[in-house]
Amino acid sequence: MSTISLDKSTIRPAFSQRLARAILKMVGWEMTGSFPDLPKYILVGAPHTSNWDFPLAMLLMLAGGVRFNWIGKDSLFRWPLGGIFRRLGGIPVHRDRSNNFVAQIVQAFENSERLIIAIAPEGTRSLVTRWRTGFYYMAIGAQVPLVLGFVDYHKRQVGVGPVIYPSQDIEATFAQLSEFYADKTGKYPHKQGQITPYH
Repeated sequence: MSTISLDKSTIRPAFSQRLARAILKMVGWEMTGSFPDLPKYILVGAPHTSNWDFPLAMLLMLAGGVRFNWIGKDSLFRWPLGGIFRRLGGIPVHRDRSNNFVAQIVQAFENSERLIIAIAPEGTRSLVTRWRTGFYYMAIGAQVPLVLGFVDYHKRQVGVGPVIYPSQDIEATFAQLSEFYADKTGKYPHKQGQITPYH
């Protein structure tokens, strides 16, 4: 099994927080909510419909005073930006050979005292019909909660919502997710995936 490089230091300095919040305010956005004081969790990022979601997520990370790793498609990590994305906490996933990727993430949680991993369940900014379920099985396998991160272009807010402890009933867990994200609007709402599990 290949080694995943992870950033396990979860705290950022206060200066970075103030700077990120100032940038958000300058561009007409605000951060709402706060990251929970938990050592390990999956940070759900939705809706994901635009390239602009990434810088907003990075500002959320800085403004919230945390460090997290995030999962992205392998093509993002090619030259010339691949090294930068890795230093920002990125973990590439090869979609055509990702069968053991969930197991790798579960193992990473088991080997860590503190770890936050962010993932966009839609898996792409293009139109999807349903959410991918890898993040759910990572949380179930590692026995860690889901923390609901969001971007809302209508309200111009980026933030952190409730903590959900997923159950073995995937439909019930997705119903909770659907309820929370129902009023969150992506940059391109027509690309938002239906919040039901993709089997």
